[in-house]
Amino acid sequence: MDTNSYIAFIVIGVILVAIDGQIIYRSGRKYLERSYGDSGAGTSMARLVTVLFHLVVLGLLMLVSTVDVGENQAEGVIIRLGIVLLLLAAAHGVTIAILARIKEHQIQEQLAEEMTHPHSPLRAEQPPEPSVDTTPTSTITPKSPTNPPPPYLAP
Repeated sequence: MDTNSYIAFIVIGVILVAIDGQIIYRSGRKYLERSYGDSGAGTSMARLVTVLFHLVVLGLLMLVSTVDVGENQAEGVIIRLGIVLLLLAAAHGVTIAILARIKEHQIQEQLAEEMTHPHSPLRAEQPPEPSVDTTPTSTITPKSPTNPPPPYLAP
């Protein structure tokens, strides 16, 4: 593979990895923030998983770039890009599985915490508000009823 083909392959591969990494980071951050309840923790975990994704896939990209395939330069670049896309898809699937596992672990921790401390001060329930207003509306009591009682209550 000549230098131009090699550079084209590396540039296209890096762009594909960067785009997929950003998709994983943004989606993973939102996904994990819902389970952590804290945007900082979800962002941090998503960032760590995304860095791992980038390192692994860029390493695979560099390894694939050294394999000699195809009869001419264009065919070699196309075959290598096909291999990279398949590896990228596999790495994407593994990364999604890792994010799902992190979220599942976090949910299990929250449930265990709730079971061991059911009345924690963070989740203390507020007493229900009265459904009937108990405050007096006036302090004057009428001397005679303004409305007569209904016939079934009459003496």
